[in-house]
Amino acid sequence: MNPVLANKQIVVGVTGGIAAYKSADFVRRLREAGAVVRVVMTDHAKAFITPLTMQAVSGHPVYDDLFDLQAEAAMGHIELARWADAMVIAPATADVMAKIAHGEANDLLTTLCLATRAKLILVPAMNQVMWENSLTQANVQALQTKHMYIWGPGTGSQACGEVGPGRMLEPITLVEQLSALFMTGSLSGKQVLITAGPTHEAIDPVRYITNVSSGKMGYALAESAIEAGAHVTLISGPVHLVPPVRAEYIPVISARQMYNAVLQRVKDCDIFLSVAAVSDYHCQSVASQKIAKSAEQLTLVLERNPDILATVAELPTRPYLVGFAAETDHLISKAQAKWTKKKLDMIIANEVGEQKGMGQEDNTVTVLWKNQQKAFATMSKVKLARELIALIAGEIHNGRSH
Repeated sequence: MNPVLANKQIVVGVTGGIAAYKSADFVRRLREAGAVVRVVMTDHAKAFITPLTMQAVSGHPVYDDLFDLQAEAAMGHIELARWADAMVIAPATADVMAKIAHGEANDLLTTLCLATRAKLILVPAMNQVMWENSLTQANVQALQTKHMYIWGPGTGSQACGEVGPGRMLEPITLVEQLSALFMTGSLSGKQVLITAGPTHEAIDPVRYITNVSSGKMGYALAESAIEAGAHVTLISGPVHLVPPVRAEYIPVISARQMYNAVLQRVKDCDIFLSVAAVSDYHCQSVASQKIAKSAEQLTLVLERNPDILATVAELPTRPYLVGFAAETDHLISKAQAKWTKKKLDMIIANEVGEQKGMGQEDNTVTVLWKNQQKAFATMSKVKLARELIALIAGEIHNGRSH
């Protein structure tokens, strides 16, 4: 298991070259590293390796037809393009590189390349003369100009009997390079403290007050901060998620437990991401025994919980503060008011309710910070976390604060 590639969603494209036999080993190694893999094959690829083989090593049916109604009904090509954290075309023939360089979309693989915002990596494999041809080199330059990655080719003996550049890189090398690609280093050496999930406020031994937060956004931010090179402490309320392997993990239940845990550790952090959906109130009195269902009405007296973010903001030496504003209405104005009142460096506003935000796989947010505002399109919380960490890292390096 590779912590960096664990649960990463990788599309592997296979095109028609003899090096396609290496694709099966590449997919196998990705899965061993913990990645989730979907394979897309061109028609020519199937002349070198069968879809059944790629299905066996990936654990999922192969995608090979842009107009496959069954595939479109399950995970359509646009959804597959959105799903991917990275697309790796290995091997990438001269033909497919030319098509992608010129924006063609005449099959499933090339269509995905145009439709995705994921990292796109091409791993060339071809005869050395084809690789050195000026037309191929012009296509390579065009692809690099479009911020696509070209890995390889290696040099050595080729299936055609010639010796020179054109060999597909070995699968183990590709896994190592893909792992390094996700490790941005943008927060290298930084101490990041993150709160995530809901809190539970006890009513009696078996009942409590809570909310619908799943913790997914906070956990995704923790993973992305680790990828960026930070040392992460994750303070989490009760959730059904596996903590990131390399995070210092501190489980709590109530808002007051979370408050105490934050204050014990915040003095040592550079960045504080207050992502948890902390309960605003707790019961003034918690019954020692289960409350019997006897009366028609039950009255609970609630008291305010301490405001974690506001308390941290008032510390004489405070970290870079990022808060979340989860609102059902007047999103931007309420987020702006919270940003001002709590003296935050940045606030992330996300609309919740009616299957939005909390508990969902996707999120749509608008980020507000000093004199600036940026709206992000709806995307998975995992992808959004990387975007947010990149934005925060940029502000940190530019020395910008409230």
